Amino acid sequence: MKKVSLVVHHNFLEETIKKLHENGLMEIIDISKEEPEIIRETEKASMHPDASICANYELRLSRLIGILDKIRVKPKGIKSMFNPELPNIKTVEDSTLEEMYSHIEAVLEEIEKNILDSDQKLQNLDERKQTIKSNIEQINYLKDFDLDISDVGESEYVFIKVGKTIDLLSLKSEIDKIEKTLLFSKQFGSSKNAEWAVVITAHISEKDRIEKTCRERLIEFDMKDLSGSPKDVLKSFDKELTEIKKEKKQIISHLRKFAEKELHELRALKEEIQLEKMRKEIPKNFTKTDSTYIINGWVTEKDEEKLRSDLDKTSKGLIIYSSKTPSANPDNPPTCLKTPKWAAGFKGLLKMFATPKYNEIDPTIVMGIFFVLFFGMMLGDAGYGSIILVLSLFTYIKLGKHSPMIQSMSFMGIWMGLTTTIVGILTYSIFGDFVHRFIAPSITNNLDSPIYSFNLLGIQFPVESLKDPLSILTVALILGLIHLNVGVFLGIYQSLKQKKYKELFTERFCWILLQLGGSMLIGRFLMDWEISTPLFYAGSVMVIIGIILLFIASGPVGFFGITGYVGDWLSYARLLALGLATAGMALAFNVVSEMTMMDIPIVGLIIPAILLIILHLVNLGLQALGAAVHSLRLQYVEFFNRFYEGGGHEFSPFKIKRKYTKLEEEKID
Repeated sequence: MKKVSLVVHHNFLEETIKKLHENGLMEIIDISKEEPEIIRETEKASMHPDASICANYELRLSRLIGILDKIRVKPKGIKSMFNPELPNIKTVEDSTLEEMYSHIEAVLEEIEKNILDSDQKLQNLDERKQTIKSNIEQINYLKDFDLDISDVGESEYVFIKVGKTIDLLSLKSEIDKIEKTLLFSKQFGSSKNAEWAVVITAHISEKDRIEKTCRERLIEFDMKDLSGSPKDVLKSFDKELTEIKKEKKQIISHLRKFAEKELHELRALKEEIQLEKMRKEIPKNFTKTDSTYIINGWVTEKDEEKLRSDLDKTSKGLIIYSSKTPSANPDNPPTCLKTPKWAAGFKGLLKMFATPKYNEIDPTIVMGIFFVLFFGMMLGDAGYGSIILVLSLFTYIKLGKHSPMIQSMSFMGIWMGLTTTIVGILTYSIFGDFVHRFIAPSITNNLDSPIYSFNLLGIQFPVESLKDPLSILTVALILGLIHLNVGVFLGIYQSLKQKKYKELFTERFCWILLQLGGSMLIGRFLMDWEISTPLFYAGSVMVIIGIILLFIASGPVGFFGITGYVGDWLSYARLLALGLATAGMALAFNVVSEMTMMDIPIVGLIIPAILLIILHLVNLGLQALGAAVHSLRLQYVEFFNRFYEGGGHEFSPFKIKRKYTKLEEEKID
């Protein structure tokens, strides 16, 4: 990574910004934040005045797109999953900002008012519909009363109030105390959910007492602007709702025609104006003098010469270009993550934890390999692995072309499914003991042995995890030791690369000495290994030197690092534990399904089959989630604790990203 500083004459500023945007090689930093001392000698630049105009056009276009996108017909269900819509890409010319303004104005002038007015009508109709529904709900309580709703309220001599209550006895008791007052009621519901519709009629002189009594005991209905009997009002509302539905249908049909004709054009215009807005806003990160602008940022070493050449041509040589190799502190350069296409899915897993710092090792590939391996061991069932493999292959082939993210995640799923299937075959776990329980009896008479076996590297397979868990535990601990030591060696390499030699010996290399020496001593005293005297003394010296190095690094607290390391190693026993959980639950589901088998033809097989499918899908979901979480945990805690810190920020160049448009000379990827 190189830190670049550009001094550009103001006559070539716009051309320089456009070139930086087009080639997408440089990450532009905010000088006022990153290098505030420069502000003392220069002046902070501001956004171009056209930035606000672009933002206004973007807002107007976004509003229209939002309306049309919400109203358009979209594929639903399984069809939409298997055949997602591809963006309609429009070929555009490289035009001036004034030409773009003119084109946008012409499009907006033709359709904006029409779309906004139609949308406002829809909103008004929806509001009226909600009001009617609210009124219908209230009037349904009153439909058995013989009254004209227009009489509700107060007149010269009479005061009428309508509503509902859940405590009729209390309300009636208080109303009975008021002279010249009548109360009519009708019950709705029963027992605890009972409520009563109430009509109270009183002389106008009793209005204040009625209001006070009803305030705490009655939910009053709002009958404003309504007239006629409740049944007549309900009929008129039903008729109005029908008219609203018909009118909404016409407006939606009208808007859908606009969506079909104009939506792609609006998206293309929005994308174009967004790109222009980015160019007009970026000067706020610069500083300036009377005749120049200063632009600072980052570029990768391999792209530096191309950047210099492009800018030199654009400015006709009237640009001052300087660069330097940064230090990790205080420059805090961004990290350029170079991940192969096949490992793109693992990059997301790494960023969930932290982005590497500049000059820190990028562990994406190593982490990804162990993540897949541990996932396969913890799920460890060939049947479940086959399901993941088939679904991932289908997603990769059918949907991967529509989205890079789907492509990378499904590719990762292919490897996870393949590893799980292989582990399942090696451990004779295919939907638990499904093969042994339901298929083996028709193939072999010896049900105590698997239907297949083979020898690989002198080891007899399959090794059944439920029958021989110690063998699986041994493999898990060996893999754990390999995983931890890969982290240790990566830490040693990183310390060498960063020239942190004290850290290399006191925090990294000490673990190599402790493991080698400790294994010799443990082997001799606890496991009766035959170790020669020179090797015994060599092991003792290694342990002593390792402990001294730990003490130098952390003081007495460093001794607890030894127990922590052992604890981290034993943590890999979860590879066995989760594998046993998968096999055990699958076995239990098979037993339950077998118990439901009946002698009834067809039905006796259908019920267990349905039960098997449901239970195994549930087990697959639960165990796959657990395997993924625990595999990640082994990467984030045990593995990264050996060497990885993170806390960096990814290199993010100022570049054009198109989805709905392409320039005439560009090709669609």
